[in-house]
Amino acid sequence: MNIPELLSRLGLDQHHLVSTSEPAGQDWISTESPSTGQPIAWVRLSDRVNYEAAINSAVDRFSSWRMVPAPRRGEIVRQIGLALRERVEPLGELVSLEMGKIRAEGIGEIQECIDICDFALGLSRQLYGMTTHSERPQHRMYEQWHPLGPIGIITAFNFPAAVWAWNAMIAAVCGDTMIWKPSLLTPLTSLALHETVESVMRAHDLEGVFELVIGTDEQIGEPMIRDKRLPLISATGSCRMGRHVGEVVASRLGRSLLELGGNNALIVCNDADLDLAVRAVVFGAVGTSGQRCTTTRRLFVQRGVNEEITTRLIRAYETVLPRIGDPIDPQTIMGPVIHARAVEAMMNAIELAKSQGGELLFGGNRLDRPGHFVEPTIIRANSSMPIVHEETFAPILYVIEFDDLEAVLAQHNDAEQGLSSAIFTDSVRRAERFLSHAGSDCGIANVNIGTSGAEIGGAFGGEKDTGGGRESGSDAWKTYMRRQTCTINWGSELPLAQGIEFG
Repeated sequence: MNIPELLSRLGLDQHHLVSTSEPAGQDWISTESPSTGQPIAWVRLSDRVNYEAAINSAVDRFSSWRMVPAPRRGEIVRQIGLALRERVEPLGELVSLEMGKIRAEGIGEIQECIDICDFALGLSRQLYGMTTHSERPQHRMYEQWHPLGPIGIITAFNFPAAVWAWNAMIAAVCGDTMIWKPSLLTPLTSLALHETVESVMRAHDLEGVFELVIGTDEQIGEPMIRDKRLPLISATGSCRMGRHVGEVVASRLGRSLLELGGNNALIVCNDADLDLAVRAVVFGAVGTSGQRCTTTRRLFVQRGVNEEITTRLIRAYETVLPRIGDPIDPQTIMGPVIHARAVEAMMNAIELAKSQGGELLFGGNRLDRPGHFVEPTIIRANSSMPIVHEETFAPILYVIEFDDLEAVLAQHNDAEQGLSSAIFTDSVRRAERFLSHAGSDCGIANVNIGTSGAEIGGAFGGEKDTGGGRESGSDAWKTYMRRQTCTINWGSELPLAQGIEFG
């Protein structure tokens, strides 16, 4: 890839925050390609002065943005979607270059940003309230939804574009302004997205709706989560990070929308379509090099088909090996993990699994080449192994045999997180059992579909240590607004509720 040309296409070569040669000073960080381990560019860090300027801009703009009619706000978001469409390929390639996901996934992530713009456009005419009947005569009672205020958005490296868009586009049509703190591992993607969005906002003299600050936790993250001017903090990341954010925001009685980890499981019953199941497992476990929050990490296979599924998976993984490499190459189907620490974490998890009784069936090695490449790994395991209950952000799949659906549902739910889940079966009874109150305890539950690859129309999120938040579709928009109950007395009397007589 011609990196200077790519940065030029996205307008980053002229950006005062970006340098393609190593600058002097402490206020710059390098962003590296996980495919090579080499710097792509250097990005200037924001400090608390920059943060104050950004939050003041967001606060000032909120007073006017909230008064713009919601359908008009939707029209602005529609234009943002058009601007993203014009840059979908270079933006997607930048995601691949900086984060390491294959080109198809990188472009798909930008397409997800476009899709949520379309969704938000329709939503801008559907911010419905509800009317209800008052118990008092000649009274009308209803509820309505108001913009909440400037909100803080904290995103992780693995989806450096889409998760921001899920929050930002919905918040924008709801009348909120926002301030975004992206991962320091993917700052170029955030700058390129921000520049694309700002090109639309400048055309309408609407700067300040979308603010961006790239900085450390000390300079940006901590002030953000403690700032009472931000009534909502939406944070995506590790469970450890989420606990801290949730505690700090709760201490000031703010709102948190937390999207944290997922130790996701997929169940294959002996009546399943094995062709479908294998394809779903391979993408779920190998896609994005195992670095999705919805990655398939535990595979429960019923005894009657366990050996066949395992054999098929090994054959499929064998076809993946020669296609591990440069994520920009269209032939590549698995890129690198994000950095050397991720490689070490994976190697340590594999050794722990073996020491706890796991059997290595495939992979298990780092690849001897520049960059942070590993082999996708399959380990025969059991649910009593402690490592199976940990989320290693890498392409490790634990295969666990089971006999009884009721017993395996208990094992399935025996995870600290509760994000995504799936079952493969042709039995209506088994499928409905999995989806029942006594079935999967996850926020996402699929039948004959893998754990990974959620659509923007459904609310995305999970339970337990996953944080309980919901982003994107359905009625997730309510998180970004404040509810108000209104009662109007159009009569000449003043009756009290509950029949109270006073006076």
